[in-house]
Amino acid sequence: MSLAGVMGLRRRPPGPCTYGYRINWNLVTLLGDTLAISMRSLLALSLLSAALPLAAEAPAPLFVDRAADWGLTFTYRTGQSGELYMPEIMGGGAALFDSDGDGDLDVFVVQGHPLKPGAADPGPAGWGRLFRNDLIGPKGKGTLPRFVDVTEASGIRATGYGMGVATGDYDNDGRIDLYLANFGPNQLWHNDGDGKFSDVTAKAGVDDPRWSTGATFADFDRDGRLDLFVLNYVDFSVARNALCYAPSSRRDYCGPSVFAPVTSRLLRNRGDGTFEDLSLPSGIGRKAGPGLGVVAGDLNGDGRLDLFVANDGADSFLWTHQGNFKFREEGLISGVAVNAAGRPEAGMGIALGDADGDGDDDLFITHLTTETNTLYANLGGGFFEDATARSGLGPPSLPMTGFGTHFLDVENDGLLDLVAVNGAVNLSGAMGQGEGLAPYGEPDQLFRNLGGGKFADASTEAGPAFTTPRVSRGAAFGDVDNDGDTDIVVVDADTPVRLLINEAGSRNPWLGLRLVGVPTGAKAERDFPCTRVEVTRKNAPSLWRRAATDGSYESANDPRVLVGLGTASEVTGVRVFWPDGLTESFPPPPLRVYTTLVRGTGKAAPEPPK
Repeated sequence: MSLAGVMGLRRRPPGPCTYGYRINWNLVTLLGDTLAISMRSLLALSLLSAALPLAAEAPAPLFVDRAADWGLTFTYRTGQSGELYMPEIMGGGAALFDSDGDGDLDVFVVQGHPLKPGAADPGPAGWGRLFRNDLIGPKGKGTLPRFVDVTEASGIRATGYGMGVATGDYDNDGRIDLYLANFGPNQLWHNDGDGKFSDVTAKAGVDDPRWSTGATFADFDRDGRLDLFVLNYVDFSVARNALCYAPSSRRDYCGPSVFAPVTSRLLRNRGDGTFEDLSLPSGIGRKAGPGLGVVAGDLNGDGRLDLFVANDGADSFLWTHQGNFKFREEGLISGVAVNAAGRPEAGMGIALGDADGDGDDDLFITHLTTETNTLYANLGGGFFEDATARSGLGPPSLPMTGFGTHFLDVENDGLLDLVAVNGAVNLSGAMGQGEGLAPYGEPDQLFRNLGGGKFADASTEAGPAFTTPRVSRGAAFGDVDNDGDTDIVVVDADTPVRLLINEAGSRNPWLGLRLVGVPTGAKAERDFPCTRVEVTRKNAPSLWRRAATDGSYESANDPRVLVGLGTASEVTGVRVFWPDGLTESFPPPPLRVYTTLVRGTGKAAPEPPK
């Protein structure tokens, strides 16, 4: 008999002041008078309760925000003026890179400031900031990361209205340099060593006074020097600010269609510290688009590096490299300009990786509320198919506006998961309430890879760091604490930056690779972005990964390759496809450590059939 039956309780519809039961007081009185509930009955109930299984404890979150604990204290200030200037709702980004060559990832975060004419100069508070990671002690002994703001000592004076950042060793001296994409003039900061940087923008000839949202370094002509692509957005100016409104008639931020799109720039590295502007002769400067995301890679399998640009509310561009710095825009014919319904979307962030495990790189693009994010499956030969519907990625992303994104193997099980950080750009898609940008806040999302190109929303497993609504923009991905899993730096508008530390990746074995070489005439080894890696395993399919810093949104990622091995942990070899066309094989590296593979020290290996 149920406890309700023992107590003489009969179920009835709850009234205004009841909880759905009516007490039979006659029976209660009888039980009390005759002591029907004996000590033996109470003991039996006690034993029964002890035998019942305890409620399962909630699983530990996959990510925990350690920014405040580890000293990464920074807030990206949009400079809200009440005028709703469009840049206020669009930035900013961060970079994870080893600025001092000590083996751990430091952090650079861009900064905004008030744009209203006559606003006071914010001074150092308006500079982008460099944080040194003191994870590696004086004798190489590992400790917990501790971040120290070294901006003043570094000499970096990032005074522009910061949007994005790109990293790369453009002069082959073995030190990673910074390119800052701003609303207004851009900056190139040369890494001088000893923690010092110099502004070489004018000398190098890489400035752009327009609204730049990002950039990428890549060696397009295979001469051993990193060239530079600068991504531009729309022709907005504070003096020509437009008035736009939400459906409720409340003043709101404008969309990109209100302003004319502009062209991007392609700059060839001359090798003497300067760049040559080949935007027009290359073809890239002949087609304008409101660009927000960019990634470089061999997307059609012909051995040359191409460029994919996610345009905001317009057809996306796939610039295929024809050789000799000539590019042709083939987004529509390749299947990536629009979605399966034939409509352009509000492309923001980009992830490039092997989502379905078939050995080639697929494209994932984050979009606006009501559009869904889009997964383009690589069919080979430069053709892609919108696989969003069958992937399961569509419905969970429908209410969100996605920005920073990346393929990462959260639990090192051998499958590439997806992260998208979110935040609305207009009130019609907003979820929250409050002052300032609070109504634009949205939770972030984690999509678990189920295999076979299918994903499931696992955001609740990620923890409170994901589920609390924020206005998220840039996201940089990398192994901040060198423990073999991917962490995330997230830049949120007008709220503290987050450092999301992965608590799950160490569950499975992994191997880490840094892919470097010494180009002809170079002074030192440098990272080789756009290198692809095949890790072969015993009795298991190969795993394909890429070394790159670009992608996501306005941010630069860890250049190292991190490969989760899952249960098939016996690695039989590594094959490296360098971006200059050389293919080499290397013996199995040790697990659970980072190994440096140097171009030219492996065994020459044939390329796989295309």
